[in-house]
Amino acid sequence: MQPATPGTAQPYVVTLGTAGGPRWWGSGPGRRRSGIATAVVVGDAAYLVDCGQGAGEQLSRAGIPLSSLRGIFLTHLHSDHTVELAALTVFGFMAMRNPRQRPVSILGPGNRGALPPVSPVAETAPAPAFPDNPTPGTSELVTTLLRAFGTDLTDRMLDSLRPSPLSLFTASDIAVPEHLGYHPNDNPCPAAEPFEIYQDDLVRVTATLVQHPPVAPAFAFRFDTDAGSVTISGDTTYSQNLVRLAEDTDLLLHEAIDFDWVERSYLDEDPRIALAAKQHHHKSHSSPRQAGQVAAEAGARALALHHLVPGDADPSVWRAARDTYAGPVLVPDDLQEISFARAGTRRPQPVGEA
Repeated sequence: MQPATPGTAQPYVVTLGTAGGPRWWGSGPGRRRSGIATAVVVGDAAYLVDCGQGAGEQLSRAGIPLSSLRGIFLTHLHSDHTVELAALTVFGFMAMRNPRQRPVSILGPGNRGALPPVSPVAETAPAPAFPDNPTPGTSELVTTLLRAFGTDLTDRMLDSLRPSPLSLFTASDIAVPEHLGYHPNDNPCPAAEPFEIYQDDLVRVTATLVQHPPVAPAFAFRFDTDAGSVTISGDTTYSQNLVRLAEDTDLLLHEAIDFDWVERSYLDEDPRIALAAKQHHHKSHSSPRQAGQVAAEAGARALALHHLVPGDADPSVWRAARDTYAGPVLVPDDLQEISFARAGTRRPQPVGEA
């Protein structure tokens, strides 16, 4: 990331990782993709949305120094969105050597507060792995990850005089406004207007609830700057809340799944497990056509598909977004830059287009 000249820098995203799902991709006909992670770059500052597999290394490859990072925003706490958080904090506190650097804010969902519903195809209800605290939130997640690396952190703090990572990363749970009537099981995605969760001198970040059952809460985020806006869907099926959040946005980054792949993928599984998995995908994710529908209804100026499942699909799979959205449809590769400045979008290389 090159230093910006005040008043001339155009905001952009870097699609650090564009695959979804808790797995490694690479056996299909498409390009191999890293786990979902997106950098929003404004001037000399960077903001990270989700921390999928490889996010830390991808930040380095993109030339985005940790010293530029102001915030990490987690749409929800599934492992494919958070697995690299340990590396970013444990490696990060070794790399962040400027004592005047502001702490990096880590913002994400709080503790669910209730067990999710059991799949209707279950014969008996499975027991949670950790019944004493089965659904920890963001603040608990970060503390637990750092505690797990306590031996390493203590050695480096006492022997090499490194500062505590707790002074460099501050984790907070995003509070859902009480007036919405949110409840993790009874009302996990009430109709909502966007609400502010973060602001500094460069960006204003707003959030909304989206539908990704059984996850609750699950968020989408919008970054507004003086020069343009970008909206990032998180994981969701079609969502009117997301349409509101993305209204007139300059760039919408939306998840997409190939439901034909879903039907083919569980042929060798236990029938109940296969049925539960397929039901989850259909109620919790969006097809390319649904992503295009959201972009069209929101009046987004451009649509980029990411969190692609499968992560190694033939690129032609994603062209269906054009059936419902007439604007530019992009399918960026990992490490591509996309401007969201209102003056015009810097398009990815042609290989990344739908």
